[in-house]
Amino acid sequence: MIEALLDQFGEGAVLAGAGALTGLLFGATAQHSRFCLRAATVEVSNASFGPRLAIWLIAFCAAVLFVQGAIALDILDVSASRQISATGSMSGAIIGGLLFGAGMILARGCASRLLVLSATGNLRALITGLVLTLVAQASLRGVLSPLREDLSGLWLIEGGQGRNIMSYFGLTPVLLSVLAGIGLCLAVVLAQQRAVKGTHAFAAAGVGAAVGLGWMLTYAVAEVSFEIVPISSVTFTGPSADTLMGLVNSSDLPLGFGVGLVPGVFIGAGAMALLTREAALVRFGADTPMERYLVGAVFMGFGSMLAGGCAVGAGMSGGSIFALTAWVALFCMWLGAMVTHVILTRVHDRRATLA
Repeated sequence: MIEALLDQFGEGAVLAGAGALTGLLFGATAQHSRFCLRAATVEVSNASFGPRLAIWLIAFCAAVLFVQGAIALDILDVSASRQISATGSMSGAIIGGLLFGAGMILARGCASRLLVLSATGNLRALITGLVLTLVAQASLRGVLSPLREDLSGLWLIEGGQGRNIMSYFGLTPVLLSVLAGIGLCLAVVLAQQRAVKGTHAFAAAGVGAAVGLGWMLTYAVAEVSFEIVPISSVTFTGPSADTLMGLVNSSDLPLGFGVGLVPGVFIGAGAMALLTREAALVRFGADTPMERYLVGAVFMGFGSMLAGGCAVGAGMSGGSIFALTAWVALFCMWLGAMVTHVILTRVHDRRATLA
């Protein structure tokens, strides 16, 4: 089937279609489930294992289950993915992860959440997301790229086994699938205890399924294509930057997975918001200062390019294939977010006391 589609429409169009399909699923389920890493880190910072943490855990465990299950069934091979095969940067994962975590607290959402909220009419998220995308592009190929390269080069590790956590501990896809299944069941129990709606929990699993779908579709195309096709899944800062720059700089946007993913997420989230009557215009206000959001956008834009992905690109997609730098970046995102939230809370409480 994939071969027939490639013969009829070409590689770029098929990849764009795969990205759009993956994006539609991710956007709709992320919007309905309220999937948000920032919200989960805030709950943990407040010593509360609440509904947002349950949603994130369901999504993450589902992603691992789908991906590792597919690998165990021998219908997916991610060894050629950039997160595993290419040279990685531990310094980039650490510094970029910390910056990204701090940024998503300041901007009240990570890159994926900002895109989803933009589709519901949230103008704060739209402006913040555009700034994030511009900074990401500047970090990848523009004025900030020398700084990113210098920081990335502080601590490099070789690709292959050096970036594969499974090889360090002798883990197998079957074992990880079982562990992910157990984790998913425990996360569902936590969701029930925290009164999470069943449809929200189911949608959270759909977020994880979208990550698995992205890996499987790009792998399927790569297997039959005569050209080298990067195996990838859901990520946002890189594709958003490429899409925006392509629309601005060229009348002919090169088709690819990321080009389909971004509008797919936007359409999926917008359609779900309209269906559930949650679409509404949201603007900056006195209690939501623009400068805080913009600083957060700068931190996330630079941090994501340094860390090798955003909270979904590194945390979910990279985490599900057990890439070492992705797990380090995810840990640092959690750490950066929690520390930033604690600091902001203490500053707010001190100001309130003085007032």
